[in-house]
Amino acid sequence: MQLTGLHVPLVTPFAADGSVDLISLERLAHDTLADGADGLLALGTTGEPATLSAAERTAVIDLIGGVCAEHHAVFTVGAGTNATEGTAEALRDIHPRADFALVVVPYYTRPSEAGVVEHYRRVAAASPVPLVVYDVPQRTGRTLSLETLLDLAAIDGVSGFKHAAGGVTETTVRLLAAINTATPGAVSVLAGDDPFAGALLALGGHGVISASANVAAGEFAALVAAWREHRIEEARVIGGALASLAAALFSEPNPTVIKGVLAAQGRIATPAVRLPLLPASDDAVTAASALVRSVVAA
Repeated sequence: MQLTGLHVPLVTPFAADGSVDLISLERLAHDTLADGADGLLALGTTGEPATLSAAERTAVIDLIGGVCAEHHAVFTVGAGTNATEGTAEALRDIHPRADFALVVVPYYTRPSEAGVVEHYRRVAAASPVPLVVYDVPQRTGRTLSLETLLDLAAIDGVSGFKHAAGGVTETTVRLLAAINTATPGAVSVLAGDDPFAGALLALGGHGVISASANVAAGEFAALVAAWREHRIEEARVIGGALASLAAALFSEPNPTVIKGVLAAQGRIATPAVRLPLLPASDDAVTAASALVRSVVAA
């Protein structure tokens, strides 16, 4: 199947004693799907996977996978490191309910673009599920050219991209034109930078992977639906409001503000994050909470 629609990388709530709060996570997962999300993502960056133990990661994946199965929703698992064999090994053991794996471009080591292509070729060959390439150069240190992105799209087992290039660039425009012309329905490009979700959908993007949708899933689902149904003026209004909300939610390191808002709403027990993150400031949470109320009310 093609990956389309709204997919939400859930936060990992923590209880007052610092443990993973599976009760809040389960409630958040059900609520997010009920509000219109097409799928959930376990262990995305927003879920702070680097700070979780192996047992905690397993518990989070099991829980979110079970909720997705109950709702007949798409289940994606975040995976991947800057080691090719380690990534392949993790994918060989991916959760049996997983529909897709979100695999980040190798970070820190900054391989050549040819090395990135070979990384995905080998990982895709090992994976029992299709891959979504997570292209996020501000985190990985590796910018990919249009030619490399198209080489990746041609790999058997690569089903799409989470495009988080930090804006709508010439590469964004040309990638969407090429994908939608040459391989319509085969490979997806999903917005991965929340402020630019509306712009990417307007250019022919196939959906959104949105951290901000942890607090506004219904509104992001409405944005996707408006563009899909060619309700252009409505889509522009929703997109503008959500861009402002996303800016507020990302005013401090993700997911600190999102967790602060969710805790203020009583949707998770605490706003706690794990080091090296620190909780969001009261001012950031207050400002973002006000925007959430105005966007949801609209």
